[in-house]
Amino acid sequence: MNKTYARNSLKMTIDVVRAVRQKIVAVCRKLGIGMCLRTVLLIFCLTFFWVQLHMSDVSDNETIQILAKPDGLLDANDSMLQLVPQRLHKYLVALPQRDRPHQAILPGNASEQVPATVNVTELRKLIDQQNSKQVVFNEDVYGPLQNDSLVIVIQVHTRIMYLRHTIVSLARARGIENALLIFSHDHYDEQINELIQMIDFCKTMQIFYPYSIQTHPDSFPGESPDDCPRDIPKSEAIKRKCINAMHPDQYGHYREAKFTQTKHHWWWKANRVFNELDVVNNYSGPILFLEDDHYVAEDFIYMLKLMEKSCSIVCPQCSILSLGTYLKTYNFYGEAKKDILRVIRRQQIFAAELTPPSWSFKIVPSFSHYDKAEISQWISSKHNMGMAYNRTVWKQIVKCAGTFCKYDDYNWDWSLQGVSNNCLSHEFKVFVLKAPRVFHIGECGVHHKKSCFDMALIAKVQKLLSSVYKYLYPDKLEVTYAPIKKKVLRKGNGGWGDVRDHELCMRMVNHQW
Repeated sequence: MNKTYARNSLKMTIDVVRAVRQKIVAVCRKLGIGMCLRTVLLIFCLTFFWVQLHMSDVSDNETIQILAKPDGLLDANDSMLQLVPQRLHKYLVALPQRDRPHQAILPGNASEQVPATVNVTELRKLIDQQNSKQVVFNEDVYGPLQNDSLVIVIQVHTRIMYLRHTIVSLARARGIENALLIFSHDHYDEQINELIQMIDFCKTMQIFYPYSIQTHPDSFPGESPDDCPRDIPKSEAIKRKCINAMHPDQYGHYREAKFTQTKHHWWWKANRVFNELDVVNNYSGPILFLEDDHYVAEDFIYMLKLMEKSCSIVCPQCSILSLGTYLKTYNFYGEAKKDILRVIRRQQIFAAELTPPSWSFKIVPSFSHYDKAEISQWISSKHNMGMAYNRTVWKQIVKCAGTFCKYDDYNWDWSLQGVSNNCLSHEFKVFVLKAPRVFHIGECGVHHKKSCFDMALIAKVQKLLSSVYKYLYPDKLEVTYAPIKKKVLRKGNGGWGDVRDHELCMRMVNHQW
């Protein structure tokens, strides 16, 4: 199929050249030899560039077909391993079942093992014990946390395949040996624990959200048999006398634990890290928040420090640093495309055959935003990935805990937007990179009912970062200011009307969880 595509592309190119030749003859007759030669040279360059893009696209398709496996599994022979240094293969290859112990090793003493299947009471006790120990792994190798180091907090659910690639990307980052990785879990999983405890490139720590659906399968904050069904009318709920009958959300729906858990976990995690972990008690630098389906560029730590330095000069009022964006909505090469279109207009060449194709995610030699940053209002849907902020900002958020905990939206980022819009004296300002260093590789969220894993997207991000490597590590940042937009009061997405969720959220602030 790819060979046919290549032949068709070649035939299309020949047709374009023939059409261009006819136009060259006409232009030469009008403009004379000097202008004619410049026009020929321009057309040749554009045609060559266009052919290269098509050939690159064929190569990309072949690579993606090789890398996309229907079951989403990896083994030692998988082609994805060819894109990763051999020393990091261990993070991508699952242990064979025969080699995996039937016991799970949790944080703490390596000899402390528990059966893989434990009842809920034992699991709760185990999580409490591990949270109280606050063990930092590899501290004997890399030393204690310094104030000029970096703390990275990663929220983890059950998507181990994405987490593997997140860890690989972190392992390749320059300066990672000085960082502390804190993995925050809302699900105890034997394989995930094994994977994290294999990490040997920096200090690590695991914390466990104690009010998960896993630890409360039949009671709040999970779903109990006496909870109201999501779509039942309030009048019917009152007749049934279900527990939360009086507290639907603003759209008339009752809570769903699988959605409320993410906001609870995010809030608990931030409170736990800033207020309760001894290892970061004296740390005043920024804390970077990631998730288990984020992929980082090699220079993300360097860029975060450069942003912090630049921000102190050009935007001391900026509260949040943002390293990320969503790949599907970002075009690295927008400026390059505009430049070529301007050249074409200046030369008055309007042939449809010469219009450049869409270059989103194509590997072309341009990275026009590599050293640019923008100061903007913080917008949850744009700046919620790869966020970093310090303890001072966190204290501002905690003062608005009532707004966050009662805002009728099950999304933590929309709730934080509510804090920014409705509680703070000044809305959050963000210092964001125009060329992102954190990418979202996950295709599955809480709304997906089927398991899925997109290897092609991961391969695309890896190839993209490889192609722009020479543009990483800029010496300085060129800063622009986004126009101030009119404040829009958002209503929220609902799913957070139950007073029990409000109360649990507030108890986390007061350390009563």
